[in-house]
Amino acid sequence: MAYWQDRAAQRRVWAIAFPLILSNISVPLVGLVDTAVIGHLDAAYHLGAVAVGSTLFTFVVWLAGFLRMGTTGFAAQACGEGDGAELRRILLQSAWLAVLISLLVWLLHAPLLELGLRYLDSSAELLEHARAYFQIRLTSLPAALINFVLIGWFIGAQNSRAPFAILLMVNLVNIALDLLLVALLGLGVEGAAWASVCGDLCGLLLGLTLLGPILRQYPGRFDWLRAAKLKGAAPLLRVNRDILIRSLALQSVFYLLVVQGARLGDQVVAANAVLLNFLLIASHGLDGLAHALEALGGHALGKRDKDALRRVLVITIGWAVLLSLVFVLVFLGAGDLVVRVLTDLPEVRAEAIRYLPWVAVMPLVAVWSYLLDGLFIGASRALAMRNAMLLALACYLPLAWALRGQGNHYLWFAFLMFMALRSVFLGGWFGWLWRTGRWMKTD
Repeated sequence: MAYWQDRAAQRRVWAIAFPLILSNISVPLVGLVDTAVIGHLDAAYHLGAVAVGSTLFTFVVWLAGFLRMGTTGFAAQACGEGDGAELRRILLQSAWLAVLISLLVWLLHAPLLELGLRYLDSSAELLEHARAYFQIRLTSLPAALINFVLIGWFIGAQNSRAPFAILLMVNLVNIALDLLLVALLGLGVEGAAWASVCGDLCGLLLGLTLLGPILRQYPGRFDWLRAAKLKGAAPLLRVNRDILIRSLALQSVFYLLVVQGARLGDQVVAANAVLLNFLLIASHGLDGLAHALEALGGHALGKRDKDALRRVLVITIGWAVLLSLVFVLVFLGAGDLVVRVLTDLPEVRAEAIRYLPWVAVMPLVAVWSYLLDGLFIGASRALAMRNAMLLALACYLPLAWALRGQGNHYLWFAFLMFMALRSVFLGGWFGWLWRTGRWMKTD
């Protein structure tokens, strides 16, 4: 209780969390605008195509989510130690990795795309537009990945205003161009894709201009040659490898949800696309508190301050549970209204409202995994994150296989169980590390 009443600690948490909650929620709001604009076109396959195409692109981008998460932990610890040279090395090497990954995806994008579409039993129109959407989005892949690096680096440096500005720029440009290119000019699915491309590029330009204050706060020099050769990057690469495997497992579950929904028909996959926006809103909002835990927890680890870590844990857990309850109440009370705003296709509306209760209760189940991810990211303990995710996936796949073809209710039930298992495995691992004195190396 004393930790919760610490006003200075509350202010530190919210100084980081509040801008990030606002900026994070703006990300799925773009998805809401995409869905609302495309959802009012004349056929369900348009909405389904954006759902499939964006899922494929998100699969690629979020596989590289280690660029954000790995950068945050090491940057937070470098700030805790006051090491400006290390802070610069992390920034350069992570950005260089983003460029290399983008080049690799560009080279392999054709077989990757066909592999992603192979198992979708959907209409030819849906697959054609999904393919076009994905290929356009690849144009801005380097910008999207370097934005990940910048956001993670700023969070690690306990600067939440810069990520807020970057994401706000990305999303405002995206929304404005969605309305212009799709609603006014009638460019359809391709217009939505180009709107996202322009948003990523504008966000990158803004992010680069915001580096100066932090670089001046932590003096040092850029060693460009050492960064290009990835010298001293072994810990970063190990963490990124483990987060990559973890992200692959997580995105596989989301992709499987889309694939199984697509096999139930265009209306089901379109309805699930609408419902995923609810989950994205909740997860991005709660991630603001998880990011605060990353930054402050990593900083406490860099200073070897267990009391500071306990304080930020109590505060972030308390607020995250309260916020998740707010999401549940809003989704249950106004979810059907949101669905009706997002699409005027009667069959898609009916399907989405039928399965709405599953995503309405999801925040209370998933909040623990978001917070635990933030805790482990701040400590750069990616191996534990990877193992917990693989265990959850190993339990989920047999369940999903057993329930295949049973209907959409069963798909969402299996997904809910997966989110619960993530929390159980990662929470158990943290509890063991804390009880045995292995979390901080001062014991």
